[in-house]
Amino acid sequence: MNAILQEIFNKKVIDFDKLLQYGFVLNEEIYQFHTDIFNSQMSLTVYVDRQGSISTQVLDLETQEEYSLFLAEDAVGSFVGGVRWEYQRVLRDIADKCCARQVFKSRYANDVIEYVRDKYGDELEFLWKKFDDNAIWRRKDNGKWYGLILTVSKNKIGLDGEEKVEIIDLRISPQEVENVVDNKSYFPAYHMNKKSWITILLDGSIGIEEICRRIDDSYALALKK
Repeated sequence: MNAILQEIFNKKVIDFDKLLQYGFVLNEEIYQFHTDIFNSQMSLTVYVDRQGSISTQVLDLETQEEYSLFLAEDAVGSFVGGVRWEYQRVLRDIADKCCARQVFKSRYANDVIEYVRDKYGDELEFLWKKFDDNAIWRRKDNGKWYGLILTVSKNKIGLDGEEKVEIIDLRISPQEVENVVDNKSYFPAYHMNKKSWITILLDGSIGIEEICRRIDDSYALALKK
């Protein structure tokens, strides 16, 4: 995947039904979209496979040869710049209309996001531009937060190393904190009140059913004053 594709489709996941609505055609397990660009001097074909991997091909319609100079960052000139601009325009439109945002990578994070969406109808709110992989849920009735999903370095929660991990912060009754925290899967709350919040590592060490139960408890606790 070239640098332009990486930038445009970063943290996005393909919605295959929307590809077909957009005008893609499914051909031998590959979704294909074709359009002429740059005053019909070039043709652009976008390919998306079943795993969501994206590739492109730009052809010079006069010579029928592939054109790729515009992908070089140091390539300049009105022709190169024009092709690059139209290439980006088409891809950004596809990304806007055929993709959903997928900030969090782990299956466990996305499973709990789906659980909250289905049960409470709540979507994550991304409040911090500087930290676009940190987000919160809040109750609709009183605006109180009942959960956060964060991407942090392991050492931020007391583990060895600087590898990035995904965690969830949830409310908990103060009486239960001491019995739950083990510093292996359950941790003192990261960036929240450690007397009434806990952090859970979203690595599969805690089953999804248990995490969802704790989400329900946190939601209920957010109602209390």
